Amino acid sequence: MASDTSPRRNTALTRRIAELAVALTATGCLAVLAGGCASSSSPTVKPATQPASPSTVSFNDVTVADASTLSSKPKVSSKSTTVPSALQVKDLVTGTGQAASPTSTVTVQYVGVRYADGKQFDASWDHGGATSFSLAQVVPGFTEGIGGTQGISAMKVGGRRLMILPASLGYGAQGTSDGSIPPNAPIVFVVDLVGVS
Repeated sequence: MASDTSPRRNTALTRRIAELAVALTATGCLAVLAGGCASSSSPTVKPATQPASPSTVSFNDVTVADASTLSSKPKVSSKSTTVPSALQVKDLVTGTGQAASPTSTVTVQYVGVRYADGKQFDASWDHGGATSFSLAQVVPGFTEGIGGTQGISAMKVGGRRLMILPASLGYGAQGTSDGSIPPNAPIVFVVDLVGVS
């Protein structure tokens, strides 16, 4: 007959008891080991497998849902009456791959919306997926927001960044010919950096 005190079983049991003690200590309910927890309102411990970054992020009047899920299109909303005078960025996911430069050719997924009302004007997600181009051939805010500039670090492959561009770094006083971006309109991009060459 097999013994319940084998070294293998004891190791697993010891490890499980240690895990329970850590979890119970974190909830303030270590007394359960000695006969029960006095409070039923103790906080629950979140499993270690939950993502560390929040799924919804707000930054300067812009909200991004599914902010850390790189496999799906982020949902971007914005409503702002402010007029930014400088590029503003927030990393939603910090990349760990190769860094871009202002002259790099990059492959990106992106969503672009107007800062004032959140109306989407473009999204690579909606027309074929990631696209490639030289950062030397796009609006300055895109070049600086991805490639970096004084005070803003370059994006790295695997990252997702929220960028708020003042009109001067976007489409300026002329806006776009199709009217999707009015004259002097600040714009917002959420960009995933897929590749750099």
